[in-house]
Amino acid sequence: MPNPRIAIVFGSDSDWPTMEKCVAQLKTFGEKPFVEVMSAHRNPDRVQIFAASAEENGIEVIIAAAGMSNALAGAIAAHTTLPVIGIPLVSGSMQGMDALLSTVQMPPGIPVATVSVGDAGATNAALLAVQIIARHDEKLSAAYRKFKSDQADKVAQRNQRVQDKLNS
Repeated sequence: MPNPRIAIVFGSDSDWPTMEKCVAQLKTFGEKPFVEVMSAHRNPDRVQIFAASAEENGIEVIIAAAGMSNALAGAIAAHTTLPVIGIPLVSGSMQGMDALLSTVQMPPGIPVATVSVGDAGATNAALLAVQIIARHDEKLSAAYRKFKSDQADKVAQRNQRVQDKLNS
């Protein structure tokens, strides 16, 4: 694929251990995202330029993650018509609760889809982005259906192990 369809942006390089999980999940579907560190507070001009030009650069979904105030997702959503998925990250004295509330409390007219805090949110943001794009990409849709089927198979296997222990 010549241009990435999914962008992942986050507020600090210290967020990489969490965001790496997002990138890894996307790669399992053959998606190689655009990735960049940017800050709504420290380099707001870059955020605005990125958000305003993302669609013309082939981006279809933007994943934005930050801790504390997590203004990044909202700042991006204010400058684009693309779907934005916000990941609240664990940081500061509130351990992600502040980022969660900031991400989910967007004003009317500036929607940001919000996933869970931290690592689980990074994985789920990738999956949500895949679901969005899969609506018009049959190959990606088939891969996502297989992913869901594989998840169900794993649960059945775990159940069988428990049942075997109960019956022994």
